Amino acid sequence: MTAQYTLKVLAEFAAAHQLHGYPGNCSRMHGHNWKVEVEVSGSTLDQVGMVTDFKTMKRAARDVAERLDHFYLNDIPPFDTINPTAENLAAWFYREVGALLNNEHAHVSAVTLWETDRACVTYKETLA
Repeated sequence: MTAQYTLKVLAEFAAAHQLHGYPGNCSRMHGHNWKVEVEVSGSTLDQVGMVTDFKTMKRAARDVAERLDHFYLNDIPPFDTINPTAENLAAWFYREVGALLNNEHAHVSAVTLWETDRACVTYKETLA
């Protein structure tokens, strides 16, 4: 049996958006205090006994979150051409943080984006 470790960090940002084509209040500009949980998984530990350093994960998550903090998301690529739904934001975070963290020993396994304290979406990719 192979061991699997999953590490999780949290980042936050505040941003406004509006959902085009949505039949309700969210079609108007409004804001959220978003929370992003980034999960990194790996099965091997380094010489220190870590999959990856929490500091490295936190820095990557914060760096990506800062690119959206206090902005109108509909003006920022790719959300200037696709709806900035929680689903699309979670997938974008997964790719952007993965580009910073993924290596031969560990990879971003999931991103959970909290739009409110009671509503979130988790994005992950599975091998076909």
